[in-house]
Amino acid sequence: MKAVAVFPGKQDSIHLADLPEPGVDDVPDGRGVLVDVLRVGVDGTDKEINDAEYGAAPEDYDFLVTGHESFGRVLEVGSNVRNIEPGDYVVATVRRPGDSIYDRIGTSDMTTDETYRERGINLLHGYLTERYVDDTEFIVGVPAALSEVGVLLEPISIVEKGIEQAYEIQRRLKLWRPARAAVLGAGTLGLLATLALRLRGLDVTTLARTGPPTLNSELVEALGARYLSTREVPLVEAAETYGPFDVVFEATGASVVAFEAMEALGKNGVLVLTGISSGDREIEVPGDRIMLNFVLGNKVAVGTVNANRSYFESGVWDMALAEARYPGWLGRLLTHRVQGLDNYEEMMRLLTEEKDAIKVFVEVAKDAGNGEV
Repeated sequence: MKAVAVFPGKQDSIHLADLPEPGVDDVPDGRGVLVDVLRVGVDGTDKEINDAEYGAAPEDYDFLVTGHESFGRVLEVGSNVRNIEPGDYVVATVRRPGDSIYDRIGTSDMTTDETYRERGINLLHGYLTERYVDDTEFIVGVPAALSEVGVLLEPISIVEKGIEQAYEIQRRLKLWRPARAAVLGAGTLGLLATLALRLRGLDVTTLARTGPPTLNSELVEALGARYLSTREVPLVEAAETYGPFDVVFEATGASVVAFEAMEALGKNGVLVLTGISSGDREIEVPGDRIMLNFVLGNKVAVGTVNANRSYFESGVWDMALAEARYPGWLGRLLTHRVQGLDNYEEMMRLLTEEKDAIKVFVEVAKDAGNGEV
């Protein structure tokens, strides 16, 4: 069975590997779900793993199958699987439980373990292969009506977690009704965050470096949100004009932007950090002013890593609502299709060179069920 893999720690080692065929009996207690992979989304994480910035191979392997944004159709289920049937569309979560108390209560995304396991990222094979099997606990059903955009569920789960965590934190205020939000970055995560915040009724300003008009700016404005180029309107100035921002959702991975966001955040506001900065860049910040305003303004900054099952389920609801309220919007994010696992070099080229790409995805197989995917 074909799979796209890297040799962790070896730069530009992406290649076509061979995996044994999986089966439902690979998962004990009749809990296995065998899935035919239809599409896999790829992003900066896959590029960084191929750049040897991180990633580790599973035990007994010298390679790691990449791809953590899955979408497929169930082929077979074990005897104790009740919530999924053959023919269902599904997405699998990414992180798997470790040993901490948080892992044991179903919140492995909050683990305190030093070593964690994530499919397609660290110590577990990912989904850029023909088929996979997993425990039903980690398989999330996707309605057939969302089959064309189901591959976006993993990235939207990150957005769901960040926003839900912001609301959970602000229960401390007894009454918190956010009205204005800023989203920093207009890539896949930034656009999905703009969508989720608009679905919750917030006035949203999305900021990115590139000036309009672009597809990204059109997508923002199609949601009734505001698009600004930071080359024309700096973030702090945008906060003075369109704020105060009750929520700032950072989706750039640039540390300088994160600290600017701390200055732009309004009183009693929450800054959600989702980007990951690679390297050890040093920057100068007005630390005393930021600290003073955070303390006097009761502000919060929270980091969020990939999501547990509950946030995937929330993502299904928001995707369904988005299809009803903004028909066709989600599908416009799927800008660059790669046909087949054999074309992994084209996949990497798009991730590396295609600056206009919003979401690159690999179409691993056609949907044998109805041919819509």
